[in-house]
Amino acid sequence: MTLDNPSVPRLTPWVTRLIAITAVAQLLLETIFTSPGIVLTLSMDPAGFLGHPWGALTYLLVHGGLLHLGANMFWLYLFGTAVETRMGSRTFLWYYLYCGVGTALFALLINTFLPVGRMIGASGAVFGVTLAFAMFWPDQELVLFPIMIPIKARTLMIGAAVVELVLSQVPVFARDGVAHEAHLGGMLAGWLFFRVQRVWVGRTTPLPRRQVEQAVVLQQTAQGHEADPRPTSLSRSFTGRPGHDPVAAEVDRVLDKISSTGIDSLTPEERRFLDEVSKRKQRDLN
Repeated sequence: MTLDNPSVPRLTPWVTRLIAITAVAQLLLETIFTSPGIVLTLSMDPAGFLGHPWGALTYLLVHGGLLHLGANMFWLYLFGTAVETRMGSRTFLWYYLYCGVGTALFALLINTFLPVGRMIGASGAVFGVTLAFAMFWPDQELVLFPIMIPIKARTLMIGAAVVELVLSQVPVFARDGVAHEAHLGGMLAGWLFFRVQRVWVGRTTPLPRRQVEQAVVLQQTAQGHEADPRPTSLSRSFTGRPGHDPVAAEVDRVLDKISSTGIDSLTPEERRFLDEVSKRKQRDLN
C-alpha cells in the first residue's frame, strides 16, 4: 500500500529508531538468541500474564519471521512518518507504546471470556498509528496494492475494523495464527486516546490572544536567537499540496484557522504540530 503522494515519505526520528530497534531485536533472535524459550519469555501470554507482565511491552519486539517484521515496519513507515510530524516526536513515541500496551491489555480482557493465544509483533501498535492517521486526515486518499483503487483513510480503518472483527469470530481464521484481537485492540486503544484527548482539550483554558502576525514566534521558540529575526510569513515558509501531502495539507488548514479565527483558537496539539514542522524546516535550511 502506498500513500497517494508522488514523493516518498521522509523518515522521522522515532519512526527510524523504532524500525531499527525492532529490526535489530529480530536479527538477534534469528541469529544469536535462537532458543524458543526466549521468544516465549518475550511474548505476551494472556493466560500467564501475572507470571511475566513485561510481555505486555516486550512482545512488540518479537515477530514471526522477516515477512511479518517487514510488513509491520513498512506500514509504520508509511503512516508513522506523517503521524509523528503531526503529533511531535515525544508524543508519538508514547502513543506508539500506549497502543502496544493497550493491545496487550485488551487481549488480557478478552481472555477472561474467550481463550487468546500468545501474541508477538507490533501489529497492534501499528494499527493504532494507522488509526491516528485516519483521525488526522480522514479524507486522505490511499491506494491499496494490488487493487489500486483510491480509498479514503476513514473508510480504510472502518473496513479494517469490520474485517478483523469478522476474522476473529470465524473459527477457521481464529486459528490461523494471526492475532486479530491485537489489531482490534490497537485500533480501540487509539480511538480511546483521541476521545479522551478531545474531552481534555475542550476543557483547557485558551492561551492569551496574540496577533496573527506573531504566529511565527510559536514556530521559532526552540531556535532561540539563532533563528532569523526578520519576520517571515508562515504561508511562505511552509508550502504544500492539499490532498497529496497530508502534512502540508494540515499546515495549510492550521494557517487558515489562524487567519480566520486568530491564533488563540489553536489547540495545544495544533501548536505542537506547527512547532515540530518549524523545527524540521529549520533543520532542512541548515
